[in-house]
Amino acid sequence: MSSTPAIPPSLLATTPEELVPMLAEWNEKPFRAKQIMEWVYRKRTETFEEMSSLSKPLQAALAERFSLRTMKYARVEGSEDTTRKYLFKLHDGRFIETVLIPASMGLLGGRSDRRTLCVSSQVGCAYDCKFCASGLAGFTRNLTAGEIVEQVVQVEKLAGVRVDNLVFMGMGEPMANYTNVTKAITILNAQWGMNIGARHMTVSTSGLAPQIKKLADFPLQVRIAISLHGASDPVRDRIMPVNRKYPLAELFEALEYWNEKKKQYITFEFILIKDVNDSREQANLLGEVAARLNAKVNLIPYNTVEGLPWVRPSEKVQKLFRDTVASYDVMATLRTEKGHDIAAACGQLRLKQETADGIIDSAIPEQRKTIAAGV
Repeated sequence: MSSTPAIPPSLLATTPEELVPMLAEWNEKPFRAKQIMEWVYRKRTETFEEMSSLSKPLQAALAERFSLRTMKYARVEGSEDTTRKYLFKLHDGRFIETVLIPASMGLLGGRSDRRTLCVSSQVGCAYDCKFCASGLAGFTRNLTAGEIVEQVVQVEKLAGVRVDNLVFMGMGEPMANYTNVTKAITILNAQWGMNIGARHMTVSTSGLAPQIKKLADFPLQVRIAISLHGASDPVRDRIMPVNRKYPLAELFEALEYWNEKKKQYITFEFILIKDVNDSREQANLLGEVAARLNAKVNLIPYNTVEGLPWVRPSEKVQKLFRDTVASYDVMATLRTEKGHDIAAACGQLRLKQETADGIIDSAIPEQRKTIAAGV
């Protein structure tokens, strides 16, 4: 079995505090760390040779120790005035998706004046949510903090825009990659880094209760979104296998702890699937718990994944569901779904590319091959 060549770790995953002792080993002053970060994040240099304020020996030492870019842009689907989905090839040949959402389209409900980037945290996913394409080929590995940060850096360059809102709800379960995700958040938030406000970063989770409590104790005031998709255990069990490990009572207890520790609203993400979770009973249960936990509700009509049996409810049913939830004095929004034409459901573009490259084939069932091929 062939092994993937090792590459130096990404400088994008390194803080100035971590650089200082390395610089001391190279007989360099601590202030060089600030200079290096300015080259990386302000000037966005892509080679160490461009760091002209540093000596040639220091440039060479950095080049031997670190990488500045570890993934390659593969392609994009969408246009400037619509959702754009970027595909990146990682150093080990796998692919991830990063989605840029225009300022006029709010991802977590309503409209927004911010450009939102939806970043991935893993290659694939192990949680097997029944509506999602991300886990169809299984879980491969966690992304490093550098690979998470690099998605933002590369998309800003490719799109020619400043990203000012981040959501960790692309491929993967962010809470299952807690250490790398929180380090990336720290770098993305830092003034020397990407300088994105913590309140403009949202971590989405399928409901890993212990990690929710851990994130509640994380010092930055990030937001949280829960992929709920079922307001009772029997319904959620059918959609979200994670519910069998962390049932709703345990999840809601963790969210009560979140409310004690954080000042940020909870958002419930709820994909509406016809004859699965779109009943009046589910709407009432959702309204009750959202009111109790002071949560906002973002209703999302199911986004088609070829080969899966689910379909979206009619617009009439969608609006009735929204109005029922809102009747509990809960902020409830119904997303006008975008991106059907670019396979917007998480993971579809990556599956198509990895199938074409022969990376995934016999490892997944025939139905999943069909989905990956988009036929």
